[in-house]
Amino acid sequence: MNDNVPNPGDLNAPSEHVAVYLRFRQIFGEAGSRTADARKRSEKKKEGGASVPYGIGRDPHGIEDVLAGLTQKLGWNSSLARADLLSSWAELAGDETAEHSTPVGIEDGVLTVHCDSTAWATQLRLMRGYITTQIAQRYPDAGIQSVKFDGPNAPSWKRGPRSIPGRGPRDTYG
Repeated sequence: MNDNVPNPGDLNAPSEHVAVYLRFRQIFGEAGSRTADARKRSEKKKEGGASVPYGIGRDPHGIEDVLAGLTQKLGWNSSLARADLLSSWAELAGDETAEHSTPVGIEDGVLTVHCDSTAWATQLRLMRGYITTQIAQRYPDAGIQSVKFDGPNAPSWKRGPRSIPGRGPRDTYG
């Protein structure tokens, strides 16, 4: 019989719970050797590879590399690219154009840009191909498929939060 597991008939034998623990330890091994890290450490010991501070694969990385790896691992690339696109609109479209247009948001791959006037909206619609190409080259992770340019909204004749559809304003004096 194994020396680690006591004989149940022995008077000097430890209590039953200790005997069960020692039996499980004999069958399943040490508790720390079951984790993935422990297995990796034991495999390195078997391979004879020593842990050297500046050995192969142990070079320190810059913060840019670490953050790039983290954002890719967490799936933040598209969100960060979209935020970067919105913040650098002046650089992308040009200073004069950016003074008269503001990117509002991105939804389902469509970038919506609000323009000061219908003339600027029309001008940007003519430049749509150029702007879309610039976005695809600079921000491929943003996932922008098209750009929508909106002019200023027409005035509303509605008064208050509750209104019903009707014929609208008309001449009632004639």
